[in-house]
Amino acid sequence: MGALGLAQPVEAKIVYTPANVKIIPNHGLISFDLNHDGIPDFGLSNRTNASSFGNKYGTLKVQEAQSANEMWDATSHTMNGEQLCAAALPKGKLIGPKGAFQVEPKYGVIMAEKYFSIAFGPWLKVKQAFLGLKFVVKGKIHYGWARLKVDINTTTFTATLTGYAYETIANKPIIAGKIKGPDTTAVHAATLGHLARGEGAISSWRVKQISAPTR
Repeated sequence: MGALGLAQPVEAKIVYTPANVKIIPNHGLISFDLNHDGIPDFGLSNRTNASSFGNKYGTLKVQEAQSANEMWDATSHTMNGEQLCAAALPKGKLIGPKGAFQVEPKYGVIMAEKYFSIAFGPWLKVKQAFLGLKFVVKGKIHYGWARLKVDINTTTFTATLTGYAYETIANKPIIAGKIKGPDTTAVHAATLGHLARGEGAISSWRVKQISAPTR
């Protein structure tokens, strides 16, 4: 415990954090900190609601926690045209400067959405995939990924953040799913259970729940 707590992520090339964080419907935004500096980098939300007619809808979203951060995006076709969404990247995808990153709305982008008979989003047809992430540390760009398992067979989505990693060398690409390299730091698993037990101060990982409602 002590050795891991004192580890310096900047000395490694890949810093990987295993996780088991359920993105529970209507529990607000779950933010995670890729480089463990105490500043949240991205957030996930899972929202379920019902219309006045009793029809339920579900929305799984990701958003940047800092304005300079970006997600790898894709377009999804809807009845009203194309919708900007977060891409569901396969394991082994190279995430780097050539990725489809762009500035998203501050309230984030949809991973998957179902409403009445309308359904769209890159995450509808996957059971597990990766978010491609671009974020800024001390003015320099770094790349990372977050792995999620999802079940989107009903309007009440199930999603679990199972791990995330980043490349400590600025502007260097990272491969989705890669957790080992010439120099690798693995840190403690992140769970909401740890936070419930008051262990959120451990510096080697940080995932926290923000209760403010998402849009």
